[in-house]
Amino acid sequence: MKALVTGGGGFLGSAMVRQLRARGDEVVSFSRAEYPHLTALGVEQRRGDLSDLSALVDAATGCDIVFHVAAKAGVWGSFQEYYLANVAGTENVIAACRILSIGRLVYTGSPSVVFDGSDVEGGDESLPYPKHFEAHYPHTKALAEKAVLAANSRALATVSLRPHLIWGPGDNHLVPRIVAKARSGKLRRIGRRHCFVDTVYVENAAEAHLNAADRLTPGAPPAGKPYFISNGEPLPLWDMVNRILDAAGLPPETRSVSPLLAYVAGTVCEAIWKSMRLTGEPPMTRFVARELATAHWFDISAARKDLGYSPRISMDEGLSLLRESFGAAG
Repeated sequence: MKALVTGGGGFLGSAMVRQLRARGDEVVSFSRAEYPHLTALGVEQRRGDLSDLSALVDAATGCDIVFHVAAKAGVWGSFQEYYLANVAGTENVIAACRILSIGRLVYTGSPSVVFDGSDVEGGDESLPYPKHFEAHYPHTKALAEKAVLAANSRALATVSLRPHLIWGPGDNHLVPRIVAKARSGKLRRIGRRHCFVDTVYVENAAEAHLNAADRLTPGAPPAGKPYFISNGEPLPLWDMVNRILDAAGLPPETRSVSPLLAYVAGTVCEAIWKSMRLTGEPPMTRFVARELATAHWFDISAARKDLGYSPRISMDEGLSLLRESFGAAG
């Protein structure tokens, strides 16, 4: 098939592109920048912004399926910025599919769309969207996911995958942030509870998207549904953080602050950043304080059943590969 991948140059997008090319599919990447590693894979690259519907239509012309991976991530910024990228951008992707009569749309969502600040232990897809969000990212990703699932029809089959905390070699978000904070001495445990959290190795997350694409047709079990994606191996959050630090050759983090203090610090930091219109992300936010002090792991049996998803790379194997990547980087 010929696939359009929005955000094909990003961490997850690149893994998906590699897997698509490895099995012989044609790929068009739609991103704001050009990436040499995609050129080396024989990928056609189209530069543009999700706000430009005509650019999306041009890029998707001739494609059989769209993987919509691109999004504004992070936990800080204006609501308008997040809305334009994550909601309006997704609406443009849906519109492009309809204009071109593309019959399949695989959307990359986020488990954060159901996070209400409390523990989630073994939650499944019946979890509701919360009434209140403490960050613009989960709020706008929830609005975008609702639009994708509502667009499911006989003409356009849609599905939303919710990969949880993607990591691995080449990660440009989760692992670098943990390592940078540890090296600067600014990393602290939030609380002392053993809150279990699941994550997903990047190649497993990418494979889940290809599985969904292969099983997505109008009326098929995945059509119009969301699915949690993880490695299916929940670990205490700070055990996982310390295993990442160990892979990077750093000592474990044992210092801690109370969840209440972290939340108050987040509230104060947000107020200062807003009042002084500071650029960059605050050192703590309310959303991050809640995330780091609660359990959040999910039941992936629906993905196993409907998508044929089975994580091939275990946590131990993934961490070994991560360690090798740090060694290769010097």
